[in-house]
Amino acid sequence: MANVVVVGSQWGDEGKGKIVDWLSERADVVVRYQGGHNAGHTLVVGETVYKLSLLPSGIVRDGTLSLIGNGVVVDPHALVAEIETLRGQGVDITPERLRVADNATLILSLHRELDGMRESAATQTGTKIGTTGRGIGPAYEDKVGRRAIRVMDLANPATLPAKVDRLLAHHNALRRGLEAPEVQAQTILDELLAVADAIAPFIDRVWKVLDDHRARGSRILFEGAQGALLDIDHGTYPFVTSSNTVSGQAATGSGIGPGGIDYVLGITKAYTTRVGEGPFPTEQLNEIGEHLGQKGHEFGVVTGRKRRCGWFDAVLVRQTVKTSGIDGIALTKLDVLDGMDELMICTGYEVDGQVIDYLPASQGQQARAKPIYTRVEGWSETTAGARSWAELPAQAVKYVRHVEELIGAPVALLSTSPQRDDTILVHDPFHD
Repeated sequence: MANVVVVGSQWGDEGKGKIVDWLSERADVVVRYQGGHNAGHTLVVGETVYKLSLLPSGIVRDGTLSLIGNGVVVDPHALVAEIETLRGQGVDITPERLRVADNATLILSLHRELDGMRESAATQTGTKIGTTGRGIGPAYEDKVGRRAIRVMDLANPATLPAKVDRLLAHHNALRRGLEAPEVQAQTILDELLAVADAIAPFIDRVWKVLDDHRARGSRILFEGAQGALLDIDHGTYPFVTSSNTVSGQAATGSGIGPGGIDYVLGITKAYTTRVGEGPFPTEQLNEIGEHLGQKGHEFGVVTGRKRRCGWFDAVLVRQTVKTSGIDGIALTKLDVLDGMDELMICTGYEVDGQVIDYLPASQGQQARAKPIYTRVEGWSETTAGARSWAELPAQAVKYVRHVEELIGAPVALLSTSPQRDDTILVHDPFHD
């Protein structure tokens, strides 16, 4: 049996929630390994809709252990609120079902405030990144700056005053420069102590839990947030998130060696979307973009922000296949393309008069990249709800096969609606 990493192959919002939920029924353990509560997953189980931001998708499955790894930045108040929301929907969340890494970094109110102040200043100068304002970036900065408050500190309140003082020595200097009021240490201490008792029962050594399960032969599913094109190193920098989102982070962000990963599944939307600022070569600022957005319900789970929409970009996904070592993809939202007479797929770019088959790292060149398209015949029949290849229109099958050829990776799963059972299984990643 294989341990599987799920990674978004575009800019996020590819439909990871449904696929991870579909896979979690086969998994013993589901692990979140990076990001924070800035990316949402929508799960549709029967008639019930669950909206998750921080909790792993396996949390709604009885008998599945959910882990929040050390690579995640945890807003403790958001975590407690999400737990209570799910409990209100009948999900029994106990320490037997959820563990949080003791060495994960906490997001505090000062991180959210700093995020907002920076975005406001950037808006005025025209350098806005488009963050969600949830403090993700500032929390990661404190992590690498070795001044963060971590989950384990909630279980040791006697150590907090000195750590808070060290943190504020940095943040209050920043706030003075931004002409913002300084933060008092007692404010942060009260903020932490208010949630300490609620989170303490879930704190554990996640790396050790994973090692024990791996020794027992458990099936482990690693779940990322956002998409690989938002990776701090391999994404469209600086319009990226503040963590590594490629599959290699699954090992670092959970405490398992890279040898513990057997299969990488890239979740891939049949067209392309993006939230926030940054380059988007195939974006359609026209009726096509509006049609894709409306039919695909392209609004952020967490923020409600309208997503930018465009044609499928095979160049970007092929690049992600390489940087994340994707073995196969789960192609989602094929049904959104139903009824379109003609489809376009980007197969290359023209940048400064040169034709290239990759997205350059240069911000300027990314902005100047002009897509080179190939035309594909559409289909009038519906693919919605199809559960076998035989139920798909012939032209839809041709589209899928063309995508496989262009990106250099096979389709392992094909999703045809938000319902978890409307999925065509080609290859079970757990049986690599």
